[in-house]
Amino acid sequence: MTTDLSTYNNKWYNPGSLLKRACWFLVSGLFFRSGFFPFYGIKVSLLEIFGAKIGKGVVIKPGVTIKYPWLLKLGNHCWIGENVWIDNLAMVEIGNHVCISQGALLLTGNHDYSKPAFDLMVKSIVLEDGVWIGAKAVVCPGVTCHSHAVLSVGSVATQSLEAYYVYQGNPCIKVKPREIL
Repeated sequence: MTTDLSTYNNKWYNPGSLLKRACWFLVSGLFFRSGFFPFYGIKVSLLEIFGAKIGKGVVIKPGVTIKYPWLLKLGNHCWIGENVWIDNLAMVEIGNHVCISQGALLLTGNHDYSKPAFDLMVKSIVLEDGVWIGAKAVVCPGVTCHSHAVLSVGSVATQSLEAYYVYQGNPCIKVKPREIL
């Protein structure tokens, strides 16, 4: 067998109406991905208008990409850093007091490289309370980062992270307990 991308078909995947996605694409480009609009409150309101569930005290820095806000739940006092990409083809649930540092990537979609058609696969991501995703780190589909886990800078989480541990590397490994003094 060989890969045959001409047979690729993801018609089973329907993230919302074309009109809704087009409207979000325009709003996202103007208010989120642009570095010229730093106002958190308006960004939160726009996300809520498009169906996101957002807690209080959320900070969203410039340059953020959110694929589908109707598949996003953010808890209280979360920080989303510059150039974070939440590629949420499936639900992304983020708990309270979570920090996602600049350039981090949350990926809910992938492709099945063992299939000739390179089939789309989607799985949700959960970041529980107190999690810190370091700069340029990647969280892969289906991963849960349990309470207060840390994924250090540039690391890749391909499996779930235990609560109160620091993880590092690609793929990441548990390196030490997280102690909060």
